[in-house]
Amino acid sequence: MMKRVIKRRCVGDDEIGRFRHLHPVLRRIYAARGVQRAEELDYSLANLQRYHRLRGLDQAVAELLRLRDDPRPLIIVADFDADGASSCALMWRGLRAMGWRNVQYVVPNRFAFGYGLSPEIVAEAAKRRPAGLLTVDNGISSIEGVAAAKAQGMRVIITDHHLPGPRLPEADAIVNPNQPGDPFPGKHLAGVGVAFYVLLALRAALRSRYGADTGPNLAALADLVALGTVADVVPLDVTNRILVNHGLRRIRQGLGCPGIHALLDVGGRVAAASTVADLGFVVAPRLNAAGRLEDMSLGVECLITDDPARARILACRLHQLNEERKQLEWTMQQQALEYVEAIAPDHAEAGICLFQRNWHQGLIGLVAGRIKERFHRPVVAFAQVSTTELKGSARSISGLNIRDAIAEVAVEAPKVVQRFGGHAAAAGLSIHPERFDDFRETFSAVVKRRLTHEHLTHTLLTDGALSEAEIGLELAQILTDAGPWGQGFPEPLFDNEFEVVERRIVGERHLKMKVKMPGGTRLHDAIAFNALDHYAPQCRDRIHTAYRLEINHFRGRTTPQLRIEHMQPL
Repeated sequence: MMKRVIKRRCVGDDEIGRFRHLHPVLRRIYAARGVQRAEELDYSLANLQRYHRLRGLDQAVAELLRLRDDPRPLIIVADFDADGASSCALMWRGLRAMGWRNVQYVVPNRFAFGYGLSPEIVAEAAKRRPAGLLTVDNGISSIEGVAAAKAQGMRVIITDHHLPGPRLPEADAIVNPNQPGDPFPGKHLAGVGVAFYVLLALRAALRSRYGADTGPNLAALADLVALGTVADVVPLDVTNRILVNHGLRRIRQGLGCPGIHALLDVGGRVAAASTVADLGFVVAPRLNAAGRLEDMSLGVECLITDDPARARILACRLHQLNEERKQLEWTMQQQALEYVEAIAPDHAEAGICLFQRNWHQGLIGLVAGRIKERFHRPVVAFAQVSTTELKGSARSISGLNIRDAIAEVAVEAPKVVQRFGGHAAAAGLSIHPERFDDFRETFSAVVKRRLTHEHLTHTLLTDGALSEAEIGLELAQILTDAGPWGQGFPEPLFDNEFEVVERRIVGERHLKMKVKMPGGTRLHDAIAFNALDHYAPQCRDRIHTAYRLEINHFRGRTTPQLRIEHMQPL
């Protein structure tokens, strides 16, 4: 495993003193994240970026208004991940609340249709004789799919956030903050965030036409926006923090949709104390399990039902699929580790490419992510889907835009990459089975040119040490309330030396400990998840650890807990 380096963030005294009314630890944390003004911490909806600057929004609204009274269906075409499911449920609920009478949806089965608005999914949608297609979280690269829909007389509206290719599809409207020439400053919206902005503009148009009281309170759908934003791991800039903050508040108040509450419940979480981590590591994986192993329509149905009993049934099925997913993923991950050890025992490869013929194509993205975390290298994992195609899923580290890297491979090795798409942190692609070695060699060369030794050293930046008095429930609650934390606005991470007093294995792969500071008297609960294979041998009597201070809810008790991210023996 790649060696990790623990390094403390450098923050000046003048920066720390900027917010003197806050807890000293919180002042230090905000300063390290570059917060300059109090307005950046004001998460009221009034501070959202205005939708008017989104390119293509006027055309999208006009197209949707044209379709409002058409008796033929308007079909939402969604992606098959948690952002896609959240986007679909959000748009379905929003349009119906604003008077669209015949709104349907379709989610491409990844095994039958592949990703996005493909000609195959257009043909499937055409059986319902729709007036138009509305994509959510996909479509920006669907040149052929849009052409097929237009050839059949359908109106096509694209809402997406993925990076476009050199050519845009000839849709009737495109809303994507990352399309060329778009002046909207919030470039990090997830697909669900783009869908939310379309609904805001649509409601404004209806109010302009029919009166100020027309249309629903769209803030009531903020739980879905929060879920999709967290699930897609987009950077939590101010706009996304506002959206996630309001969604979490609604969930904690018991106002979220029944499906989210049911998924939290089957995952053993308390909705009233839900966090970003609960959305990202409890709700999202259960939704994603449907898209990876079966059909994401199951996840969409869970999010659009208003019947708590039905939501519970669907959530239990999603939970069962997630358990199956975890077992399959664990097997694939072990095979991937053996593969890496065989081809690069010193882990010297700048970019890692993995392939096993029997791998499940719905899980290769998870395996790529696990290996990336383990070795701190960009990773592409492939599964064979036919005699003429390997499907790949890529995950990257900081410093490498993985989509751009694959685009460079496509230029340097013509005809190796059949198609690709994605964004900086994650991408998907297809290659011919006989070209795997060509891709691996070219990809490794591209990554080696783009990344320095510093990029390839996994440095854990911490917010310094906590004193024994600071480690407790009070600061844990302050840190929880100060969020939302996430990609680009990282959750506080601290480092200290501890003495290990007790250790035991829980849940087969997790390491539970009681630790205390050298010379200290208080015992602290600590846990390292999925750590048995590479941390247990290093768990000596004294350790240096990077950890997060969190609140643990268990059997009605609320206690502080150290969630270990990395530890090394002393």
